[in-house]
Amino acid sequence: MKQSISTAAAPKAIGPYSQAVRAGQLLFASGQIPTDPVTGAIVAGDVAAQTRRVFDNLGAVLKAASLSFADVVRTTVFLADMNDFAAMNEVYGTYFSEPYPARATVQVARLPRDARVEIDLIASFT
Repeated sequence: MKQSISTAAAPKAIGPYSQAVRAGQLLFASGQIPTDPVTGAIVAGDVAAQTRRVFDNLGAVLKAASLSFADVVRTTVFLADMNDFAAMNEVYGTYFSEPYPARATVQVARLPRDARVEIDLIASFT
């Protein structure tokens, strides 16, 4: 059984997808870019500022599912420029503690709305 999870505290989906879907004991959160959920604008600033906004958005989705970053088991980070890795990673590290989630980080040609970073995640209800 699948259950859609959504919250007004994170940006609305801009297409035919859910902010997150619960399937069994797992939550699959769609990729979040650094969009302010109130204004709908991409946040100003460098990749660190954008990464914080992405995590604010993901945190809101996790909270809507009664989860937290401690429940995250896997992330995928998409960067517009791999030279931003160190700055993104520094912010990323403030949201997790050991045991850290598994992660893949890739550079992509372009992200929606020309964001510098997008992150999706999988969390566990157990």
